[in-house]
Amino acid sequence: MKQKHLVLAMLVTILSILLVSEAMAADVYKIGGIFSVTGSASFLGDPEKKTMEMMVEQINAAGGIDGHMLEAVIYDSEGDPAKAVSAVNKLIHKDQVIAIIGPSTTPTTLAIVNFTKRAKVPLISCAAGIKITTPVDPWVFKTAQSDLLAVAALYQQMQAAGIKKIGILTVSNAYGESGKLQLLDQAEKFGIQVILSESFGDKDTDTTTQLAKIKAAGPDAIVCWGTNPGPAVVAKNAKQLKIDIPLYQSHGVGSPKFIELAGDAADGNILPTGKILVTSLLDDSDPQKKVLKDYQTTYENKYSAAVSGFGGYAYDAVNLLAGALKGSGGDKEKIRDNLEATKGYVGATGEFNFTAEDHNGLSPAAFVMVEIKNGTWTLLK
Repeated sequence: MKQKHLVLAMLVTILSILLVSEAMAADVYKIGGIFSVTGSASFLGDPEKKTMEMMVEQINAAGGIDGHMLEAVIYDSEGDPAKAVSAVNKLIHKDQVIAIIGPSTTPTTLAIVNFTKRAKVPLISCAAGIKITTPVDPWVFKTAQSDLLAVAALYQQMQAAGIKKIGILTVSNAYGESGKLQLLDQAEKFGIQVILSESFGDKDTDTTTQLAKIKAAGPDAIVCWGTNPGPAVVAKNAKQLKIDIPLYQSHGVGSPKFIELAGDAADGNILPTGKILVTSLLDDSDPQKKVLKDYQTTYENKYSAAVSGFGGYAYDAVNLLAGALKGSGGDKEKIRDNLEATKGYVGATGEFNFTAEDHNGLSPAAFVMVEIKNGTWTLLK
């Protein structure tokens, strides 16, 4: 009889362990990621993927969110909108994630927003285009500084430098079109005239024809709006043509990859960027400095690679999502509501204050102007 009771007790214990294990497995918070890990935009997506994985490890090592471990399911879009659509459908229907971070680029983000909206899954994009969050979609947020703020920062510096006439050269995709719209719309406000507008394909290997046209028009400066490798081609071609007026770039080239691709042609290029590229030059009173130093140290120690502002977008997205997951019980609507209520989060990209009318939540203070000198970033005052 005692033996039967012992066997029964053991069976009950084993069953209990199995049930608890199953409950714990079901209790994991599964979150998705879509990044351009490979392809021409890998300089964006690779550090974003690595950062997301690193942050999830850190959160889990600290006990997770309200005792729930995080599981990151990440797909590579290769920078292709069609592959981003395939990835988002897998995340929503197969993996059943409760939130998604990414994609890395404006075109891939715009390709998936309707899917996340219909499924009511919170999305935190790492791309810059203002169309991602304007008009506001209740389920779509983003961490990258918008091109509206980038153009304003760029034009303020031009205004101070006495630049009146510019030529613009923009990439032929959603990111370039969004930047072009802001460059044209804001010019008059800053007393700047766009005298010629040209474009280039995101896979073009030569832009001398467009640059020659702009040079002949006689501008005081040229603005290139795109993401690598195109802007590096523009910088090289401008040097080959001996164009001796300032060349401005967008925040889409704010990583060591641009200097690597452009070589000595990168010197003299000016751009608006997040503070991560000039962390050591920031005043100690800047609230972002400690955050940036901590992120840089952790990332560089783990991956033996230089940190970039693009990885910073994922760093902020994971931290913002972690804050929104607290007290949500994994309910997607509560996560969305908590994201929208986020105030005063100081991250790698800036200080975020989301509202129902603003799902980017950043101010102009998220940007600094930098110039590349001798292959490194210098801070413009």
